[in-house]
Formats: sequence, structure tokens, C-alpha cells
Amino acid sequence: MIRFRSLRTRLTVVFVALFVFAMAVVGVAVTAAISGGARTVVRDELAATGAVYEKIWSTRTDQLRQGAGVLAQDFGFREAVATADEATVKSALDNLRARQGVDGALMMATDGYVTAAGAPLDDAAADSLWTGLNAGTEAGVLTASGRPFQAVAAPIMAPTLIGWVIFVDRLDQAEMTGLQDLSAIPLTASVVSREDGVWRDGAGVALPASVANAVTGSLAEKDAGPVTHDAPAGESMTLARPLPSFDARRPAALALTYPLRLALAPYGDLFFWLAMIGAASAALLGCGAWALSRSVTRPISELDQAVHALERGEHALVPVTSQDEIGRLAAGFNAMVGGLKDREARLTHLALHDQETGLPNRRMLERQVARTPKAHVLLVGVDRYEVVRNAIGHDAMSQMIQVLGMRLSALAAGETISRVGVDALGLVLAGSDAGRIQMTMERLLEAAGTPVVVNGAPIDVALTIGVADRGGPGAHIDSAIDRAAVAVDQARAARRPWMLFDETAYGDPGGNLSLISELMTALNQGQVTLSYQPKHDYRARKITGVEALMRWTHPRRGFVPPDLFIGMAEETGHIRALTEWAVRRALDDQRALAEAGHQVTMSVNLSGRLLSDESFVDVVLDATRGAAGRLCLEITETAVMHDSEAALRMISRFADAGVSVSLDDYGSGLSSLAYLKRIQADELKIDKAFVMGLDQSSRDALLVKSTIDLAHGLGMKVTAEGVETETALALLSGMGCDMAQGYFIGRPMPLNDLITRLQDDVGTNGGSASAVA
Repeated sequence: MIRFRSLRTRLTVVFVALFVFAMAVVGVAVTAAISGGARTVVRDELAATGAVYEKIWSTRTDQLRQGAGVLAQDFGFREAVATADEATVKSALDNLRARQGVDGALMMATDGYVTAAGAPLDDAAADSLWTGLNAGTEAGVLTASGRPFQAVAAPIMAPTLIGWVIFVDRLDQAEMTGLQDLSAIPLTASVVSREDGVWRDGAGVALPASVANAVTGSLAEKDAGPVTHDAPAGESMTLARPLPSFDARRPAALALTYPLRLALAPYGDLFFWLAMIGAASAALLGCGAWALSRSVTRPISELDQAVHALERGEHALVPVTSQDEIGRLAAGFNAMVGGLKDREARLTHLALHDQETGLPNRRMLERQVARTPKAHVLLVGVDRYEVVRNAIGHDAMSQMIQVLGMRLSALAAGETISRVGVDALGLVLAGSDAGRIQMTMERLLEAAGTPVVVNGAPIDVALTIGVADRGGPGAHIDSAIDRAAVAVDQARAARRPWMLFDETAYGDPGGNLSLISELMTALNQGQVTLSYQPKHDYRARKITGVEALMRWTHPRRGFVPPDLFIGMAEETGHIRALTEWAVRRALDDQRALAEAGHQVTMSVNLSGRLLSDESFVDVVLDATRGAAGRLCLEITETAVMHDSEAALRMISRFADAGVSVSLDDYGSGLSSLAYLKRIQADELKIDKAFVMGLDQSSRDALLVKSTIDLAHGLGMKVTAEGVETETALALLSGMGCDMAQGYFIGRPMPLNDLITRLQDDVGTNGGSASAVA
């Protein structure tokens, strides 16, 4: 590589080299543009000609199809075909062929027999025609004796298919010459077909290898346009348009070819003069660059040094020695350096401070946490923030936060107070001294005792503090600030003034979010099952019903509590799919119980989220058609009270269709007699909180007894949940309770265990009280 020691020489060489390079690029671009333009013109003309031929082909096909259809629908002709009157058929074909002006007309019967009039049809062509007609092809190219023909067929129905009328017209050079005359450029057109891997033109002559390859490539990439190929006289472009063919082994296409040299010939002089102008301009530029470089090298060198200093972070200035462009450039550079310095300071301040209050922001607090070893983050949350803001206004609230931040900073021995959120201030304490942290929090909480004065008005402030250390695992929360924010929420939930971050109480909310998507997969993979808890009928003295309860065994987490995944399904809108699956599975298991000789009422819990979904009723009623027993839907009283009118309409539809409705967990919520008298429920289930203390509390016994009497008075049966002792079972029997459910009767069990239990009950005097135990 040649190195020039003089900047003046280097500038001259660089300018000239750049100009030569630019001229070369321009020359290449012009050449490419001209060549591309020529190609575009040729491509467009080829495409337009191909489109014209497709239109001509389509029009000719329609004409031939109409002519063939007229003969195929002629009653006399169909009768002649049906009676095998070959003379009449041939005469009709010959007559219509003459009128239509086609090369040949023929009739092919469904058994393959051919009657032809002027049609040069060899055995191979007849086989191709027979194969294509039976495959549903009624128009396309037919290759006979190595020559392409346009063939169009019309079915002969009498009334079923008995044959086809086919017109064939030779695709000769005369037609291609007419197509060539339609084009604005002297292209070459021909209909080609491939037989035994060889492309041939309309005269049966094999195409040159370059043209044949171009046709194959153009058909393979027809969306890309014409394909170029090297012809003996130079490069040419070929466009192939596929034509329908009766034989897939003999594809046909329209091939249009045009040599590019004809399109580029007018531009020869332009290329010559472009080269001459470029050479002269390069010489002139070299002389000018040599003269100009003398006056710019020294100021440029000084600017270069200043730029490198700025790159290193130094705010260097350059001397202004002239009033020309270089001098103005130096002055502008000095002004830019000063502006950058000021903007850098402003941006740094904006990035690290809250715009409303001027206090440091979360980013500043994060920097402090990163720089402080064994750091603890104290996050001070302002309680009732929205209430106060709505009362005093947004601007006054910002002033209050600012005043509160300065007060907290003074109480925390001058520690920097940052605004982490709209209602939270934070600070960092170094070390792990629990006493210092305790003392700091006490001082901060003292700030809540003195009102904050804003615009002359005192405002009471209530604070809650959350504390988190920097190095803790944080229950999948990496940021100590985020852990402190969770601690604020935990303290508010516990109604405490401050609280350390409790990792155990926080759990794994992020992991639980993926449960619902896994639940939908678990339904299909058999991970979710139904267990059935028996219900003892006092009058029948046996188990006459079961409650279906969902159980999910996760392959990685193990047993997942129903309260967790059912609650999440309700929140995410997947509860309907889960309930529909449970209803269908419970009815299938009810059918299996019936086949084993056990008739039981199947109870399924219904979420309150579904009580306003009218289409869900249709799904349940459709599923119960043909059920092996009675279906009971258990609905909580609080769910009914949430949207009473919609819930009552759905319950009425269930009741009218014969589906029982059970009012579950009665007594656990704000029970309303107004709703109770309107609900068409068949059963009322007393919450286990009253039943489990039945043998120990006279108040519970009184409430249970009165509830049973009330339900009976309203025409409902009563089921007591939580029966876990023989004493409770006996007391409920004396109170007139109808059904009992609980661990004393039986724990939730799989279907096979339930069948065994029912069979055992049958073998012990029909399910007596002793059998229940």
C-alpha cells in the first residue's frame, strides 16, 4: 500500500480517487439502470403479450366450448351416440367442425371409443385425452404426433354421462406470427410441449438447451418474471406461461423470447461520452484539490485534536484564526462543546430526579443501592394517596410530597430521600444494624404525627413503611426496591405501621400465573381428575348422591390445591371451559356407575362467574340429554346475590329442564330471605362451620334446626356439610335433615373406589347407619 507523508498529497489523491470511484459508481448505476430499464421494457412487453395470449386462449376456449356444448346438448346427436349410430355421429361432427373452422372434431365415449372427423389423433394422444377427461380436464393442450393442439371438450349427458364432444385446433406458427405482430418488440413466440423430458416447438423440433432451461426456470419461478439465458448471438430473455394440458406427463407452455442486444443498441454512444466526461472531470478535480488542501490542513488538524479530546470526555476548545468557513467551524465547535456541557448536566439531573417534586427518583435510589454494601431499602408509602390528592389537587399533592421528603430526610440524619412512585418515598441505609433500622423507622413514623402544611393548610399524613435487604433472594424479585414495595403492601394488609419483607407470605405469584395455561393442557393429558364425596340419604339409609370435586396432580409441582387453580380460572376467564369439562366428565362417570348398578345424583359446583352466561345453560342442558341420572348444580348464595336477576333466570331454566339446583354454603355469607324465597332451588346445603360444632354449641344446633325447618317450609331438601362424628350424624337425623356429607360419611375418592364403596353398602343391609361409619 502506497503511503503519502504529505496531508496535501493525501487529500488530492483521496479527492480524485473518490471522484473516480463516484464516476465508476455512476457509470455502473447508469449502465445498470439502462440495462434494467431495457429488461423492464422487455419484461413488461413479454408479460403483456403473455396476458394477451391468455385472453385469446380463454376466448377461443369459450368459443370452442360453446360450439361443442351445442352439439353435446342436441337431442338427436345424444340419441345417435346412445344408439352407437357412428355415421350420424361422424356426420354431425364433420358438419360442426366445418362451421366452427377447427382442424378436427371427435366424440369419445365413456368406454374410450373414439369417432373422429378430421382429427389427427394417434394412440398416445387418445390415451392422454382419455386420462385428462376422466380426471376432470375439459380444456387444454393435447400433443398428437409431436405437435400441440388446443382441445376443448363438452360432456354428453343422457341423462348420465355417455361421452364427450371434443374440438381440436392446431397451434401452428401462423397463430404465433399473429401474436408476434401484436407486440411492440420483435419477439419470438411459440407453443412448446415437453415429452420424455424434451421440450419441442409447434413443429415438433426440439428446443435448444438454453431456451429449454429458461422455459423450465421461468415456469418454476413464474412469479419472478422472465428468465435470461445465453443465446448464440448474445443474452436473451424468455417468458414461459403455462398452458393447461390433458396429460400431466406432457406439460405445455407459451414461450416468448427476445434478445437483449436489440434493446441496448441505442445506448452505445452514451456509454462512450460518459467515459470521456469522467476522465476530464477527474483531471480538473485533481488540480483544484491540490490547491485547496494547502489552506485547510492546519485548522483541520487542530479541530481533529479537539474532537479526540471531546471523545475522551474532555471539553477542549480550538482557536479561531479566520472568518472563513474553517473559522466559523471552529467557533461553532466551541459553542457546541459549551452547549453539550450544559445539556449533559441538565439531562443527568432530569434522569435522576422527579420532575414534579425535584426529589431524586428511583434511578438515583437504584444507584445508591448498587453502591452501598449490605444495603437496606426503606420504602415509605403514603396511605390514602388518591383520597388526599382528590381533595387537595394534583399540584398541591406534589408540593406535599416534596415537603414530606425534605422532612423525612432531616429525620433520617440527612439521608437522601427519593420518590420511587407517585405515593412512595425511599431511602437506603448502609449496614445491617437492626437497632439503627428500628430507630430510623420510628423517627420516620413520627413524621406522620405532624400535619404537612401546603398553601397554608395543614394536611394529615399517614405512612406505612416496608423494609427489604439488598442481598435476599426476594421470592423471585431481584430488586430490593420492589421487595420493599411488597413489604408496604404486606404491612397494610396486616394493618401494621411497618413490616420486613416476608418471602414466605409472598409466595410465587409469577409461577402461579403459568398455572392456568398449564391447566388447559392438563385437562387433555389426564392430569386433572374428579373425586367424588358421598352424600348419605337418611330416609333411604344409603348413599344416593355424590359431589364431584376437582383434583389436579401436576407432574412437577405435585398436588395443586383446588382453591388456587379454580380461583385463577375464574380471574382469567377459563372457568367456563373448566366447568364444561367437569360436567361432561361427571355425567360420563354417572353413566359408568349406572352400568355398575348404582343410581346416584351427580352434583357439580357452578362458579358465580357463569350465572350471567346464558349460552352456558344451553351447553349444560345439551350435555344432560341422555344422562344416566339426575344432575345437580351447586351454587353459592353469594354468587346468586351478585347478579340476582341473571342468576334467577338461569336457575329457572335449569329447574324447568329437570336439572336440580343446590344452594351451597348456606349461612357462610350474608344470607337473604328475599333471595331465598325467589330461588327455584331443590336443595339447601348448611355450611360446615355450623355442623362441625353441632355437638358442642347449642346456638349452632338452634341455627341448624331452624334452617332445616325453613328449607322444608320452602319445599327444599337439606344437606348438612362437615359431618365428621357419629354424634353429629345422629343429631341431624333427629332434626329432620335429609342428607349428610362429610368425612364421617366418606372422603372424596376416585370413581373405582366409589363403585367399591357403593357395592359394600349394598352388602351391609342397604347402607344402614353402621355402614355409613
